[in-house]
Amino acid sequence: METPEKAPHSGLRTAVSVLFFPCVTLYHELLLRAFDSDTSFFAPALWRILLFSLAAGLAVYLICDLIPKKAISRIIAGAVMFVFIVILCVERGMKGMFSIYYGVLAAAGAAGDAVGNFADNTLLAIRRTLPFILLSLVPFVAFIVFRKTIVPEKEGGVLWRRRVLILAALVIFALGGDLLSLLGRDEALFTYDFTTNNGIPAFGLVASIRLELQYAVFGMPVPDLGAFIEDPTEPPTEPPTEPPTEAPTESNDPTQPSDVTEPPTEEPTEPPGPIEYGYNALDIDFAALAAESSGTISDMHKYFGSLTPSKQNEYTGMFEGKNMILICAESFCSYAVDPDLTPTLYRLTQEEGFVFTNFYQPDWTLSTCGGEFSVLTGIIPNWFGYSDSSRQAIGKNMSVTLGNMFREQGYQTLAFHNGQYTFYNRDKYLPVFGYDYRAEDGGGLDLPSDGWPRSDYEMIEYTCDEYINEYLETGTPFHTFYMTITAHGPWSFYSSPRYQEYQRLVQEKYPDLDRPCQAYIASNMDLDRALELLVQKLEDAGIADDTLIVMAADHYPYFLRTGNSHDGSYDYYNAMNRYFGNPEDSENVTSRYHNTLLMWSGAIEKTVIDTPCYSCDIVPTVANLFGLPYDSRFYSGRDILDTDYDPAAYSSSMPLVIFANNHGQGNSWITAAGTYEASTGIFTPNEGITVPEGYVSKVMRLVNGKLQYSKLVISQNYFSTIFG
Repeated sequence: METPEKAPHSGLRTAVSVLFFPCVTLYHELLLRAFDSDTSFFAPALWRILLFSLAAGLAVYLICDLIPKKAISRIIAGAVMFVFIVILCVERGMKGMFSIYYGVLAAAGAAGDAVGNFADNTLLAIRRTLPFILLSLVPFVAFIVFRKTIVPEKEGGVLWRRRVLILAALVIFALGGDLLSLLGRDEALFTYDFTTNNGIPAFGLVASIRLELQYAVFGMPVPDLGAFIEDPTEPPTEPPTEPPTEAPTESNDPTQPSDVTEPPTEEPTEPPGPIEYGYNALDIDFAALAAESSGTISDMHKYFGSLTPSKQNEYTGMFEGKNMILICAESFCSYAVDPDLTPTLYRLTQEEGFVFTNFYQPDWTLSTCGGEFSVLTGIIPNWFGYSDSSRQAIGKNMSVTLGNMFREQGYQTLAFHNGQYTFYNRDKYLPVFGYDYRAEDGGGLDLPSDGWPRSDYEMIEYTCDEYINEYLETGTPFHTFYMTITAHGPWSFYSSPRYQEYQRLVQEKYPDLDRPCQAYIASNMDLDRALELLVQKLEDAGIADDTLIVMAADHYPYFLRTGNSHDGSYDYYNAMNRYFGNPEDSENVTSRYHNTLLMWSGAIEKTVIDTPCYSCDIVPTVANLFGLPYDSRFYSGRDILDTDYDPAAYSSSMPLVIFANNHGQGNSWITAAGTYEASTGIFTPNEGITVPEGYVSKVMRLVNGKLQYSKLVISQNYFSTIFG
């Protein structure tokens, strides 16, 4: 009996069928990488992406091969391809507009809010992503045309050998990708430090989707927490005590009458020595708490007990019982401070109050939500799978926020936002942070102008009389928080008379500046006029000396790098660097995040502070100024006004600015001794500073400890253990 002859080219068709999906997956991964200007295309990550792409593609092939009805197989394969292309294009759009890869689950939450509430941004994102979309659809069109070749009818004969070999190859590729991902510093990105934003450049989209879903179901891995506990070599951390006062003693000499006192003997007096200040720490017995608990909570008690608190200083309690206004300014940066165009900003940040020359607002890869969280809590914001620190804090104890600490002291605590009430779930987390919150669009704040952009000036104008008058009538001090929105990007000129006037003034002074940069400065002129009005109201009420205003950015204006360019390839922020005579930089270096911190009161004479500081330092600094009872060890930041430190020495309470692990390169940081750039892996000491051996590794440990424990205080609801 003759053996049936094989169909012509059957081997080639089989190869096409087996290799099509792995090749398409790899094509899409490389396409996403090629369009990412922040990522080096040729990097070791390509090997991991290759292995994960091959494994994923073979998995799709096996599923199709195992389904007997090939018409159903083709539908499933086409649906999988289409869904993956949608995810691919959404991630590309998010990266292009917001400089962040959000992830599958996060795109339905935070990113969904951002896109859904800014329709113009969404249309711009689609237009700019169109070339990418068209290229991503090429394999899908090929599949539709050649679907019967790619998923052929069931072949005769025994196929189990081929399936076993393909399954074995799939497992080898997947395990190989995992093994390469667990080597070196990539292990942290692949496990306990995983975020989609860093995962896609390091491991590819397929692996990032898998890890995001895996960690959402089973929880994030946890590192060895004991590795971050500080060595017991620093000063004791007992709370400060007042020096005892000696009572006068009676003379025991029987030769002297009891009612006669000898004239005091004059003795040479020595000049008073330096004042010994105590520590900003609560009376917490961490050792006892650690002994009474177990697991992660016990490790957390040991960790916080091992840290040295920041010291009190000459400014401690300077504003005790007085008022405080905190502003988180949308997309604010130092280029918004201009002596002619924004004179109030210039006055309050450069000529009066505390002048901070070394302040940073890092990119937390969480857009506005992350920067706002750092300003309000003093804790580093993090991704929690598809969620973030603010949303993770909902329903938990957040006693350490300014809102809750001031409320505990009997303050009126209000929060206002001239944007949508429910945006980012502010209606849920701001009350947890201690605020009575009002905003536009159903949140109890109804401002006259409903168009875009909403006016910061109007928000101040229609809200400040309420708490000022309440204070004047009842004596109840106030702490008010504003989240602004006028300077939200992308930037262009608007038709209202107010913005037309801003445009005219900017173009008169800087006629050759790029138009988006002109529009950015113009948008901040409305914030400047709002501050001018606020200061005038305080001065008219006679309480400017009794009120502290603090303002910091949520993030630098990254839309100038991404959202104002037609295709996202032109960096208008560097255009401003060049125009104003500053060096060009990028999001991979710390200089991009240098910013301006406003901390002003009529009672503060101009005081220049050059200590390295960042947004997480605001809460402990304000708490010290107001004499609030707080424990500085719970914060990622420290009191900026604590200058009792040796720049060249390591301490867990020293000045430390921590930057997000952006683009998967690691965490940059700055201390009083120098700067570590993660993009190069080089620490550069400041002029005249020599650090001791092991300094960099110790700071690395401190940085990693602060990052890990900033997650745990939220996920473990740690403050409920401390404060009940």
